[in-house]
Amino acid sequence: MCPTFRFAPSPNGALHLGHALSALINFKAAKKMAGQFLLRIEDIDTTRCTPDKIKQMREDLHWLGLDWPEPVMQQSRRFDIYGAQIEQLKARGLLYPSVASRKDIHQAIARAEEETGRPHPRDPDGTPIFPRHLLKNKEHAEGDAAWRLDMQKALTLIASSHSSQLRWQESGPRSASYPQASMIAADPSAWGDVILARKDCPTSYHLSVVVDDAAQEISHVVRGQDLYHATGLHRLLQQLLDLPAPLYHHHRLLTDIAGQKLSKSRGDLSLRKLRDNGATPDDIRAMIQLCTDDLAAFC
Repeated sequence: MCPTFRFAPSPNGALHLGHALSALINFKAAKKMAGQFLLRIEDIDTTRCTPDKIKQMREDLHWLGLDWPEPVMQQSRRFDIYGAQIEQLKARGLLYPSVASRKDIHQAIARAEEETGRPHPRDPDGTPIFPRHLLKNKEHAEGDAAWRLDMQKALTLIASSHSSQLRWQESGPRSASYPQASMIAADPSAWGDVILARKDCPTSYHLSVVVDDAAQEISHVVRGQDLYHATGLHRLLQQLLDLPAPLYHHHRLLTDIAGQKLSKSRGDLSLRKLRDNGATPDDIRAMIQLCTDDLAAFC
């Protein structure tokens, strides 16, 4: 199979230097392995992902010297495909409707923490785990509901049908905080009962990304370390939906002077702003310090 890489940002804001790093690693790795590089537009948030932002994103990437085959996969045109996967999971009893609002969840957690004196558990992103046991009176009607994965039921199903532990293959030189290339034990339970379809959207990032990686036959998922722990959840979904598992590589993140990762919401060093101030593509490569170590995992 031809090595296939993809760059799949959500065009809900201007691309910044962190995006440039990820896009260039994917593009150069594909070239190095005589494979192909794909662009995917992850625009399930149709309110914030506007046509103007998509156009700007494509212009910025072309300006960096990247190219890709057309047409480009656009997630907002694939809601029926994601919906079919949701229906499959519903039919197997792996999803349940969730009508609790953020306020309901916040109040339930606050009451529990006050009563027990213990902090409520949080997922790897720092978000409180959904307190299903505290919201029994609210989780009963489908109505205007989101659909959550019944994590315990999903894990029980996987355990009964697979003799080996759920893992993923992580490639390449890593930071001191992570192991070297190896098989990594997945821990999807750390995410709790995640939403897979929202009230206002028939899908979610976690569902769409595994469905689309399979549809595009992505062999190498190369993305930032901020998504390292999400891979455990993605491996679970791949097993539940009978999808192939690509090889994963989580590259370094660019941070600001405070050590925080760059963010589209703060407009950190956007490529458009840097271009307007006279930066060249070579300047961008110098700023992100793209080097041979970034590509050492790809032979």
